Amino acid sequence: MTFSPAELRAQFPILSSRPGGRPLHYLDNAATAQVPQAVLDAVTRHETTSRANVRRGLHRLADKATEAYENARAAVARHMGARAPEEVVFTAGTTSAINLVAHGFGAGLGEGDEVVLSVAEHHSNILPWRFLAERSGVVLGYLPANEEGRVDTGALDGTLSERCKLIAVSHCSNVTGAITDISRVVAAARRVGARVLLDGAQFVPSRPLDVAALGVDFYAFSGHKMYGPGGVGVLWGRAEALAELPPFLGGGGMVRTLDGDAVTFADPPWRFEAGTPPIAQAVGLGAAAEWLAQLDWPGAQRHVAGLVARTLDGMAGIDGLRVIGPGADNSRTGVVSFVLAGVHAHDLAQVLDAHGVAVRGGHHCAQPLMEHFGLAATTRASFAFYNDGGDVDALLAGIKEAAEKLR
Repeated sequence: MTFSPAELRAQFPILSSRPGGRPLHYLDNAATAQVPQAVLDAVTRHETTSRANVRRGLHRLADKATEAYENARAAVARHMGARAPEEVVFTAGTTSAINLVAHGFGAGLGEGDEVVLSVAEHHSNILPWRFLAERSGVVLGYLPANEEGRVDTGALDGTLSERCKLIAVSHCSNVTGAITDISRVVAAARRVGARVLLDGAQFVPSRPLDVAALGVDFYAFSGHKMYGPGGVGVLWGRAEALAELPPFLGGGGMVRTLDGDAVTFADPPWRFEAGTPPIAQAVGLGAAAEWLAQLDWPGAQRHVAGLVARTLDGMAGIDGLRVIGPGADNSRTGVVSFVLAGVHAHDLAQVLDAHGVAVRGGHHCAQPLMEHFGLAATTRASFAFYNDGGDVDALLAGIKEAAEKLR
C-alpha cells in the first residue's frame, strides 16, 4: 500500500474536529496517539455482539469473547515478531508490565544483586526498581546519557559486574526521540549472564518490531500510544523467561488448581492475567496491530522524518530556541523537545493551544534526564504518521508568537 498522509489522516475521526472552532493540530502523540476508525469499529463490534467474560464461560457469547481476546493476542504476537501468542501477556500498560517483571523477576534477586538502568528512563522504568531495591537490597546502577540524551551504551563495560542480573532500558526516549543501540546492550548482558528488559512504549508506534531478532528477554509497551485503546498494554517475554516468573497478582483465572495449601498456577501468559482482563481494549489493540500491518512502513517513516527535518529547520531560525536531543537522522523518532529562552514550557504550551496546537510541557516523567540537561522542563512536540506540513507550520507560528508575547 502506497503511503498517503491525507488518506491516512482521513481514517482518524477526531482529526477532522474543530475544538474551539479551530483546526486541531495534534502533536502530543508521545503521550497518547489517536485512534483510527478501524479500531473504533472493532471495539464497538465486540461490545455490541460479543461482550462477555473470557475463558471460564460455557455459553456461546463467552466462547465468542474468548475467541476475540485470544485472536487479539495472536495479532499482537504477529505484529511484534513473537514466536508464539503465549509469549504475549496483556497488562494495563507499560507501567503495569514493568512492575510485573520487577515483582516476578525481582522475587529471585537478593541483596547485592544488581539491576542496571539509565538516566534516560521514564519514571515507570525507574520507580519499580527503586521499590525492589528498598525491599530486597538489590543495587541499582545507571548508564549515563550523552550530549544528545542518548543512552551511552559505551559505558556498559565499566558499569556491569558479574552480579548484574538485569539491564532495563528504554528502546527509545520519550523526551528526545533518540533510539538506543540495543545490540550493544544485549551483547553486554550476555557476557555477564543478565537478562534484558526494554521499555518500548515510544518505539512501537514508530517502527516495525521484531522482538525475537532483538535478542532481549522482556519487552513492554502500551496500546494507547500505538493507535489503540487506553487501559491495555503488553509484556512480551521469551517463553523460557516467562516460565521462570511467579505470578504478580492473585485472583481468578491464574491458577490451575487450588486445594487447601496446594496451589498449581496456570501456564504463561494466563498466570499473569488474574481476574477479568481488559477484554474490549485488547480486542482494540489487536485491531490496531492489524491496521499497522497494512501500513507502508518505509513511506510512513520517511514522512515523519520529513516532518521532523522541516520542524528542526524552522526552529533553527527562532532566536533563543534550543532543541533537546539529536538532529534529523534515522536513529530518532518523531519526538522533538525544545526550550525557548525566557518562556516557561507550560506557558508555551498554552500559547500553542490557542493556535489549536496540542503539545506537552513539563519534565515528561523523566526528571533524571532533565537534570542531565540542566533543565526543569521542556516543551515537546511529537509527530505521528497522520500529521502533515500544516501541523508543522502551526507549531512554528505559535512558537514565534510566544517568543514575541512572553519575552
